[in-house]
Amino acid sequence: MTIQIKDLGMRDYGETYDAMCVFNQNRDSATKDQIWLLEHSPVYTLGLAGKTEHLLNTNNIPVINTDRGGQVTYHGPGQLVAYLLIDLSRRAYSIKKFVSLIEASIIDCLSDYGIKAERLYGAPGVYVNGEKIAALGIRVKKGCAYHGLALNIDMDLMPFKGINPCGYKEMVCTHMIEHNKDITLAEVKIKLSECLVKHLDQATGIFSDVA
Repeated sequence: MTIQIKDLGMRDYGETYDAMCVFNQNRDSATKDQIWLLEHSPVYTLGLAGKTEHLLNTNNIPVINTDRGGQVTYHGPGQLVAYLLIDLSRRAYSIKKFVSLIEASIIDCLSDYGIKAERLYGAPGVYVNGEKIAALGIRVKKGCAYHGLALNIDMDLMPFKGINPCGYKEMVCTHMIEHNKDITLAEVKIKLSECLVKHLDQATGIFSDVA
């Protein structure tokens, strides 16, 4: 049993969302788990609990309803998105533990760049000095997870001001470049995938490969 890492580059959100749903619907006990790494063109997404009252000023950026957990968030160039297509029924951890492992992976990745990050009680995601640097949102169907995380690396943060990020009023968002000028999305992509593989597979004692 392995995790395949797939670098998809820049992708349309709607097409990627449809592809995730198809992958999850069609997978079986022999299907390898996958992590998709990519960026999206500017888009707001509303989770299952999403309330339109948290859309303040979208400025013609598309808004797409999705079936992940959580409220509203923003995706755009310079943000690394990792979709985690993981069969939790084959692994030794719960959904809560899965979320914790994702957060730990992001915190470890940021630590390697000298950025001290943390969790905030009751507010899923990862934060630096109280400002949100990574958002999480997953869905589990028939024991299989999809959707995942979005890590802000070097992006235009203004669109976050058009929403209440993840449903929190006056939540401030930050990105890695603000805390470490010597980074690129390409290198963070490698480091984050390594951290995800380490945490997700060490918890089950299995190994991963790159496809």
